[in-house]
Amino acid sequence: MAPLVGVLALQGGFDAHLKMLRELGADVREVRVPADLEGLDGLVLPGGESTTMTLGIAREGLAEPLGEIVRTGIPVLGTCAGLIMLDRDHLGLMDIVAKRNAFGRQIRSFEADLDFPDLDAPVHAVFIRAPWIEEHGPGVEVLASVDGHPVAAREGAITVVAFHPELSGERRLHERFLDRVRTRVASR
Repeated sequence: MAPLVGVLALQGGFDAHLKMLRELGADVREVRVPADLEGLDGLVLPGGESTTMTLGIAREGLAEPLGEIVRTGIPVLGTCAGLIMLDRDHLGLMDIVAKRNAFGRQIRSFEADLDFPDLDAPVHAVFIRAPWIEEHGPGVEVLASVDGHPVAAREGAITVVAFHPELSGERRLHERFLDRVRTRVASR
């Protein structure tokens, strides 16, 4: 049976995540209200505009239900604004502080190839008004950096990246995420 992965669908680039996860064999569900979190095996918080996401999460009463499901140890992937949403100053679910638009405004968007410790070839990353991790706690493992600034990290079951793998066709990060989801499902 395919794992059921929810993608926060209040605003932002959730469609590309849904498409990629389907292509990789997952069942997917758009998450818009708390009831959409029921029965999920994994969760993706996509890129978009973090202030608008914050307002949508508050409007739909999603903050506490999101916190509850993440604290169960469900695998989570946050990209760009999803990284921001998981930080100490927003949902408080990961021991990081994100700096919004850290590389500059939209005109400063760029692409880079990043080395990840457990991948045999660089990850092609698309940065659009991207954050970086300004600070992190001791339990956070930095996975990749740009110019000395962390742009990918993991803490427990949560992985965050400041870029958009779903836009570059980079499938390996979603594959690794789904591997963690399937491992967790198999261990139940």
